[in-house]
Amino acid sequence: MPGDPLAALSAAITMAGTGIATAWAEKVVGGATVGAIAEKPELFSRGLVLMVIPETIIVFGLVIAIQLLGHLYTA
Repeated sequence: MPGDPLAALSAAITMAGTGIATAWAEKVVGGATVGAIAEKPELFSRGLVLMVIPETIIVFGLVIAIQLLGHLYTA
């Protein structure tokens, strides 16, 4: 019999939450970055770095979801 039946649901909610949070952060940072690059093209490299930073949110969510899914098949 599988372990905690809510582990799969918890993993799905974790991934959905972090996906939504990442999308929102990318929207905010992306708009500001495009505006800054339009005014000063030399800010492209800084803008690129700022666009990558919100992606760490989804990586943290993935790690937590994998840990939660590990509880599905524990006795």
